[in-house]
Amino acid sequence: MGRVRLKIRELAQKRDWTLQDVADRAGVNYNTVKSYARRDDGMNTVDLSAVYKIARAFDVTIEDLMELVGE
Repeated sequence: MGRVRLKIRELAQKRDWTLQDVADRAGVNYNTVKSYARRDDGMNTVDLSAVYKIARAFDVTIEDLMELVGE
């Protein structure tokens, strides 16, 4: 099964946003955003509704937010 990493930190840095800013703009719990942002080794599962909201906050597609890190 593949693992994905969310490029939250990179996108937030480009916009000079904190993780709290991302959470507020996306309407997603701060702890969820923080957890996703810290997982550089990737994750097996994610809450797709949260990922969708985060992608919308950054005005990117889900594909642009996600990076495949392992199979």
